[in-house]
Amino acid sequence: MQKEIRIGTRESQLALWQANLVKDLLTAQGHTATLVPIKSEGDIDLVTPLYEIGVQGIFTKTLDIALLNNRIDIAVHSLKDVPTQLPENIVPAAVLERGPVKDLLVYKHDTAFLQQAGYIANIATSSLRRKAQWQRRFPQHHIHNLRGNVNTRLKKLTDENWDAAIFAAAGLERIHLRPEHSLELDWMLPAPAQGAVVAVCREDDVFCREACAPLHHAATALCTQVERDFLRTLMGGCTTPISAYAHIEGDTLHFAAELSSLDGQTFLETTRQVPVQQAADLGKTAGNDILARGGHEIVAAIKNATK
Repeated sequence: MQKEIRIGTRESQLALWQANLVKDLLTAQGHTATLVPIKSEGDIDLVTPLYEIGVQGIFTKTLDIALLNNRIDIAVHSLKDVPTQLPENIVPAAVLERGPVKDLLVYKHDTAFLQQAGYIANIATSSLRRKAQWQRRFPQHHIHNLRGNVNTRLKKLTDENWDAAIFAAAGLERIHLRPEHSLELDWMLPAPAQGAVVAVCREDDVFCREACAPLHHAATALCTQVERDFLRTLMGGCTTPISAYAHIEGDTLHFAAELSSLDGQTFLETTRQVPVQQAADLGKTAGNDILARGGHEIVAAIKNATK
């Protein structure tokens, strides 16, 4: 009898979409798979800002425990939620081809307020990265905390007296919830690994590793690894505004990244282009360069401010 692959997932609509994508891809390879929804800590506490919770892997820890306890065979995550150091005995089985990378501004009425110099807009986001980049561009605007799954956040935008909220394009577009009143923020640098999905399994599970191998997209894996190496070098998590984006054009990997203070006014950025064959250490090299140019001081200031 063929082994059924148990796929662990969070219960949100987006998480289920991601898990079903993996399930469909595995089924197309001739495997039998079923979903096992599991509630995570990050889904239970929808009030405390992520940076105050301060726990890396807040959305992945519950699934990792289920994986290690053999309740599931594979866990599917948004790669940007996964800590740069995976738990012992858990390994990536496949990084899927990346989806949309950019952030979106979902606005209530129109975007005229973006051009009104004296207008104090109310913008909602729980991301320190988005907040820092927004306040650098619009220092007079007020930022409000916004937690919950995509549906919860869209409803809260409707209910509250806010002008707009910031979302990841991938999260809205994948479940066909991108509102007509939305604008792609071309100038906003995304989070490391934004738009990418990863399936992880136990290190000793040869069957699942081999089953997931055809799902792996090498170019996405390389680009997100460079971004996550940059994040890891800066020892960043939910408490640090860190942005990074790598993409491949021809034989060249293009990389842009940034470390910012909480208010966005102090920031260090880097852009690099290297041959794909030489890109393996790019994230670490770029991260060390940022630290050497004053990044240590920015990180130390953030740690003091968020104690």
